[in-house]
Formats: sequence, C-alpha cells, structure tokens
Amino acid sequence: MKVWILCATALLAPLALSSPALAAAQAQAPAPNTNPDNRPEIKAELEKLAGHIGQRGKQDAEAIAVIDTLTQEFEKSGVKDRGAIVKGLGACFEVKRQESEDGLRDNKLYIATAVCMRTMGPESAPVLIKWIGHKDHRKDLALQSKLITSLGKTRDEAGRKVILKLLVDKSPAVQAAAAEALGEFAEAEQEVRKECVKELITTALMPAKALVDVQTPNQADRDRWDTISAPIITSLQRLTRASETDPQKWLAWWNDNKKKNWDKS
Repeated sequence: MKVWILCATALLAPLALSSPALAAAQAQAPAPNTNPDNRPEIKAELEKLAGHIGQRGKQDAEAIAVIDTLTQEFEKSGVKDRGAIVKGLGACFEVKRQESEDGLRDNKLYIATAVCMRTMGPESAPVLIKWIGHKDHRKDLALQSKLITSLGKTRDEAGRKVILKLLVDKSPAVQAAAAEALGEFAEAEQEVRKECVKELITTALMPAKALVDVQTPNQADRDRWDTISAPIITSLQRLTRASETDPQKWLAWWNDNKKKNWDKS
C-alpha cells in the first residue's frame, strides 16, 4: 500500500506542476535579467550627466540628451547598471533651478527625467514616489502630473497605493493625473482593478459630480469637474471594459458588478 501511494504521488506531482494556476503564475514571473552589467559606457554617461546638471541650468539641454541615451540603454542593462541609471536620474530632482521674475521655474530637466522614468519600472517607482508631493517640487503641478502618470506606467503596487491617496488631493491637476495613472492597471489582478474602480467612482467621480449638481455651483467646483471627469471615465473604461460615460450609470454599474467575476468569459 505504501508503495502504491508513493507511486501515485510521483505520478500526480507533474500534474500539479502543470496546473493552469501554476502556469499562469510562471507566465507572470519576470524572466531573469541576463543583460551585461557594470558597463564602462554606462558609468561614463552617468558621469557626464552629473557634470551637466551641476551647471545651474546652463547645460540642461546636454543633460537631457544624456538622459535620452541612458533611457535607451536601460532596457539593455543588467541589474546593477539599471540601479545606477535610476539613481543617476534621481539626482536630477535634487538640483535647484532659479525662478524667473514671473515666478516661473525652468523645469525642463525635471520633466524630461520624470517622463523617461516611466519606462524604468519597477526600479524607478521608489524615486518617483519620493518626489511626488516633495516640498522642493510640490508647487510645480506640471511636474507633479508627470511624476504621477509615470508612476502609473511602472505598474508598481506600492506606487498604486500612493496614487489612490491622490484622488482626494486639493489640486484638480493632481487628481486628474492620479485618475489617469490608475488606468495603467487595466491588466492587473481582478481584486486590484476592483479597488481602483471603487475609489475612482466613490472617492473622486461622484463627490465631484455632486458639487456641480447643486443649483448654483461655484466656479472652482466646475473647473475641478472639467479637469478630472474625462480622465476618471477613461480609466474606468480601461479597467472594466465597459463603455459608460454618465457618472450615475457608472455608479449603477459598480453596484451591479462589484461582486461579479469580471474575468469570466
């Protein structure tokens, strides 16, 4: 009897290993990074970048050209070089740039860095998170929007949690960027998508709609609605594959579908 059980176990083991769930898990697991590492050309580019950004804005155009090169090299880099590239780009957010007499700051270096980091996930996610809402860049809403949408493109789970909290930000631009960023999780697990949809509808969409549905809404509430409604609805469509456009219909859709299996064909 013991021999039969052992034989049966040995026969069943390959079947267990080939189960659909395990196959799906293996398909989702990233392939090991076997790219070349510690390349001297990467070190040289990073040294050039550090030199350019230290010139108080005089060589920002040259710095951005180096950033473009490093962005192209990132995908071909090993683990250590990828970490070095992200660290080098992160240093761009630490340098100061003077404001003009109109109170405007030359932010092209920051913007270029934030945009390029969208393709460097998950390594770039902690850097993007660090500078979202940071006191040195908080007032630069154009940069904040790029940081948030780039974080969404990394599809990092810790980043998603940060983005969800931004749905109630006082700035409509930040809210809109957060809504757009959540749409990047359209291929995530069902539980993740459901949380995103719930927060988009109940935390952002419906409260903002209620403020403009009163008899005499103020202009700030109207402006907020005009800014955030389109990215919210677009992300809802991406996350659910539904095509609703009316906020009330989205709320009804959520109430009807929140407990259903969205992945059932």
